[in-house]
Amino acid sequence: MTPKQLEESTAYLEAKGFENPEIGIVLGTGLGKLANQIEEAIEAHYNHIPFFPLATVEFHSGKLIYGTLEGKKVVVMQGRFHLYEGYDFVDITYPIRVMHKLGIKKLFISNAAGAINLDFKKGDLMLIEDHINLQGGSPLAFKGVSQYGERFTDMAEPYDLDMRKELSAIAEKENIVLRKGVYASVVGPQLETKAEYRMLKIIGADAVGMSTVPEVIVANHLKLPIVAVSVLTDECDPENLEPVNVQEIIEVAGKAEPKMVKLFKELIKKL
Repeated sequence: MTPKQLEESTAYLEAKGFENPEIGIVLGTGLGKLANQIEEAIEAHYNHIPFFPLATVEFHSGKLIYGTLEGKKVVVMQGRFHLYEGYDFVDITYPIRVMHKLGIKKLFISNAAGAINLDFKKGDLMLIEDHINLQGGSPLAFKGVSQYGERFTDMAEPYDLDMRKELSAIAEKENIVLRKGVYASVVGPQLETKAEYRMLKIIGADAVGMSTVPEVIVANHLKLPIVAVSVLTDECDPENLEPVNVQEIIEVAGKAEPKMVKLFKELIKKL
């Protein structure tokens, strides 16, 4: 990644009509339907955007969508990049830097995750209050990072307090169960062993997934306020562990998705 590459990616999107978006949204596994509600949508497939990585997972379709949602200009990432696909941290977070360069002022992130906290149930939503990075690296650990922002980025409060409060109030008003907790990000793609689930519980994780944290680190590097919600697609009880069913995970995410869409849309209205 170079400043010139970022400029070329941004210029390509601006030429397509991606003008001054206010909010960036990253959609997780099985959570693509929000994109259908964007008015006057303009699409840019990742493989057409200069220097963009390509999505390799079949259920991540791979495009940026620009348009209007609840009266605000948004740019939505439908399909994200993961470490387990063979990308490096700079690739994974490149779209966040491009959205920031386009002009977004806030970032919304969603993901599908497993519930470590057994008080949380399959199909619940969890507002991420903090995270644990277990991916073994950082998207800021490269030469020349200082030309993009402060190298030693502060992570005391990585998720924006005001947006979290607002989202909690919306959930209460709409009668949506919104858990709150700590998200642990692992490499994957294999699911965790019983011993790993026990370890995650001991270190304070409420949910586990394979994404989100690199994007959040870069957004903090860019001083971009973030709100993030996990859709809990399975219950990770080491004492009663069922073999994983990816199709079921995607189905659970799909059923819970309207609640997440409602929360995000109501929050966009209020910003």
